[in-house]
Amino acid sequence: MSQLELIVGNLAFSTWSLRPWLVLRRCGAEFALSQVPLYGEGYEAKVRAVSPSGKVPVLKVDGEILWDSLAISVWCAEQYPDAKLWPLDAKARWLARSAVCEMHSAFMALRTHMGMGPDHPMVGDARAETPDEPTLHADLRRMVELWRDMRGRFGADGPYLFGAWSIADAFFTPVAARMRHWSVDLAAFGDDGVAAAYRDALLNDPLFLEWTAMAQAELNAS
Repeated sequence: MSQLELIVGNLAFSTWSLRPWLVLRRCGAEFALSQVPLYGEGYEAKVRAVSPSGKVPVLKVDGEILWDSLAISVWCAEQYPDAKLWPLDAKARWLARSAVCEMHSAFMALRTHMGMGPDHPMVGDARAETPDEPTLHADLRRMVELWRDMRGRFGADGPYLFGAWSIADAFFTPVAARMRHWSVDLAAFGDDGVAAAYRDALLNDPLFLEWTAMAQAELNAS
């Protein structure tokens, strides 16, 4: 296999970029990390030059370009089976994939009303007030329900959604960062402490802390 290159956006707020980076690091893959800063002058053309979809992240491998964070994550699971990126239990694996696909395609109100961007980074001490939007509140209740259900059924062997770390945790780590930045009180959306503990496990994961340090350095340099 040729050298891998992961092309991402701004570390401080590109939530989709974070996901495959976490997965690749969990695999122990050796890869180069390149960036295309978002929202700057002419950034659309720069992204289009490296990505057929006009979006990041993308992974360059063996002369091909894999676009989309989920596609990259599935590729990692195929290429690095020893990393056990999906739960070993069959039912847990089915549901982990369902959870990832729901995160990938749904929660549009959360993305809209609790967005990440130059004024709303995933890292740092800045905080914003949780928007008072019924559709957002419905998304947050669903998120709490999902987290509590999976943790209750499959989380006995570790702090992550299905116990051991999986691709599902990569996909929900940016959500935990959104919740922190937007000051979400999970108890207001049906949490009994289980979802909050899971959120905190994601925020304190060593790899996310590594990303956080790089993102903070990026912010300090800007």
